[in-house]
Amino acid sequence: MRIAFAALVLATQLGAQQRKPSVDILDYDLTITLPDAGSTIDGVAILTIRRLARGGANDTLALDLLDLKVKSVRVGDRAAPFTHAGGVIRIPLGATADSARVTVAYSGAVKDGLIVSTDSAGRWMAFGDNWPNRARHWIPSVDHPSDKATVTWTVIAPSERKVIANGTRLEEMTVPQKDDPDGHAGAPIAVTKTKWRESKPIPTYLMVIAAAPLVEYTLGNTACGLMEGGGCVPQMVYTLPEQRRIVPGAFAEADSVVTFFARMFGPFVYEKLAHLQSLTRFGGMENASAIFYSDRAFRTGGVSYGLLAHETAHQWFGDAVTAREWPHLWLSEGFATYLAALYTQKSRGDSAFLAEMSRVRTTVLGDAIVAQRPVIDTIETALTALLNANSYQKGGFVLHMLREEIGDAAFFRGARDYQDTFRHGTALTDDLRAAMGRASGKELTPFFTQWLTRPGFPEIESAWKYNAATGQLTLTVTQSGKFGNFTFPLTVEFTDAGGTPHRSRLIVPVERESVFTVSAGLRAAPSRMRVDPDVALLARITER
Repeated sequence: MRIAFAALVLATQLGAQQRKPSVDILDYDLTITLPDAGSTIDGVAILTIRRLARGGANDTLALDLLDLKVKSVRVGDRAAPFTHAGGVIRIPLGATADSARVTVAYSGAVKDGLIVSTDSAGRWMAFGDNWPNRARHWIPSVDHPSDKATVTWTVIAPSERKVIANGTRLEEMTVPQKDDPDGHAGAPIAVTKTKWRESKPIPTYLMVIAAAPLVEYTLGNTACGLMEGGGCVPQMVYTLPEQRRIVPGAFAEADSVVTFFARMFGPFVYEKLAHLQSLTRFGGMENASAIFYSDRAFRTGGVSYGLLAHETAHQWFGDAVTAREWPHLWLSEGFATYLAALYTQKSRGDSAFLAEMSRVRTTVLGDAIVAQRPVIDTIETALTALLNANSYQKGGFVLHMLREEIGDAAFFRGARDYQDTFRHGTALTDDLRAAMGRASGKELTPFFTQWLTRPGFPEIESAWKYNAATGQLTLTVTQSGKFGNFTFPLTVEFTDAGGTPHRSRLIVPVERESVFTVSAGLRAAPSRMRVDPDVALLARITER
């Protein structure tokens, strides 16, 4: 996702996320009846579960649900007792089989998760916006990224609303309605039942619907031959009618973006890719097969190609392979940041790519959180605080340095192995380290430890010295030690008096000061000397 504004104040605490469920939710079958006005919904959630353990607390199913009222619970075909307190529904499972179906009927006024609003034209609309753990405000669920499941949506809404959701649309039909959806007597309002099915497992934070007066712009079949199971990826854009004029805009590159990532990291795994103008509080939200972009992005000139690439990259990193625990969020946001830069390189050239990586580095060097916390932050309790320069820019630059460390072939082979191994599942940082280690034949634990588990970055001062008597050119690298000393490769370049450039790759050890002989036998002083000319090192570099 992209952050829409500097600070997000949400009551999303990590502590509530750390419980280990005793069940695995395999499937959600969700029926949501939406109003014509207001925020009151009726819902029925049928959960297919698999029990992972028995005995004691394991014999009780705990589902997250805030704000709404539970009307009834059934386990299989029988009514079941339950308690609902502190935002958790507790349902005794007793001697039920290892697999079971649990049905929860509920209703109430939604306060979060499903964002409901009426615009200045009086048009009512609703959009799911669940990240990080806000599905619990409108869906009874195990609201944690470690538990992925398939989902079916049946949405009953006034017919003037277009309903979009994850996956494939299975059904769209008008249903009888005697009164208006709020139960007031009067002229009947046309109501449509729309059914969508996502057949690939996804975490709850990616399970969404949209119900709004949207119009569709079809981008056609894209990335043909690169969809999981074969075929093409249908892509389309949904906007409010007044924003229709700005499409396709950057979405003209949607085919190129999906094709680029699919060739590099493996097939696109979902049934379609829809791009929606929405009410998400983020700049963009990577919901599986249905990316939601902020309303503001559409109203202020349209979505940029960089935002399109970032959110599309998440369909691989974040959606198909999901970070199992929140401290490993960089596996999603760092990859999306770097992949968007790689698309810049592919579509705009090397100079644009280096400029982008320079901007990424500048962001990291200037951000206070980078100096205070590591990328893998096990201390932070406010989940939205993890949407920071560590998870995005530093994570992305660490991938850039990893590519430099092991080479292009091994890096992309390792990333593809990581995708192939954990597709439709979850992973931790150590899983990526292992995949990159297999691909490169290198022990990468020191690299991952240095760059991801400690705050900060190297601060170095470089000083060149040319000895005219001996023709020797030396470089002294001094580390400030502000965040401790680091070891890293450092590319240096000098141009001799004849105008010929020369490069060397140095390995800087964990020492305060290191002196390197870069060249010997030079007949004249170099005309130009540069340190890290390719923006390959995450460091604050002062050249003397």
